[in-house]
Amino acid sequence: MSPLGSTAVAPVAATGEERWFYRQTQGRIASALQARLVGPDGGEVPRDGKSVGELEVRGPWVTGSYYDNGTNTEAERADAASKFDNGWLRTGDVGSLTANGFLQLTDRAKDVIKSGGEWISSVDLENALMAHPDVLEASVVGVPDEKWGERPLAMVVRAADSDIDACALKEFLSGKVAGWQVPERWAFIDEVPKTSVGKFDKKVLRKRYAAGDLNVEILG
Repeated sequence: MSPLGSTAVAPVAATGEERWFYRQTQGRIASALQARLVGPDGGEVPRDGKSVGELEVRGPWVTGSYYDNGTNTEAERADAASKFDNGWLRTGDVGSLTANGFLQLTDRAKDVIKSGGEWISSVDLENALMAHPDVLEASVVGVPDEKWGERPLAMVVRAADSDIDACALKEFLSGKVAGWQVPERWAFIDEVPKTSVGKFDKKVLRKRYAAGDLNVEILG
């Protein structure tokens, strides 16, 4: 969206906590651009500040396609085409829009867990878990589920000398996230792998789960 996608300037009348809410968002979409949020069913989600969807944008400085010099494979062309939706650029960012047009990004589409036609933010679950004093790190990924398509798997690094278990953490999440978002699958690990820039490397964790390298506990 270079050079500009949005600006986080709070409304003039906003004061106190309300003003800080607006300042911590990604702000209002620039006037020359159009933006919408699309849910897992392909439909546009309401602009109510709560409903979550993938951000799609279009405008005079937003790319409409990727360059193909004739050497791209069919798979590469298909992947490039998947980044667009009838003229809209699919940004891969997930978030919500308020009624007055303020955007708040919460996750990446590749990390959102698609469960029973609804989206679960892995970042929200991670933040909630890491608010527990006995949790040093926590990473959440989606794993296949026969009934719901995907369900969250929470991988937790305990704080030093802690023996907290999955049942206690499940109870801790109660009331902090919607009940249907609470993971059934839990694993305790020594460290969350990181990328070269220090972000959680969820690709590694997904591979470890697929290879059966994690001791996963399933709670009813």
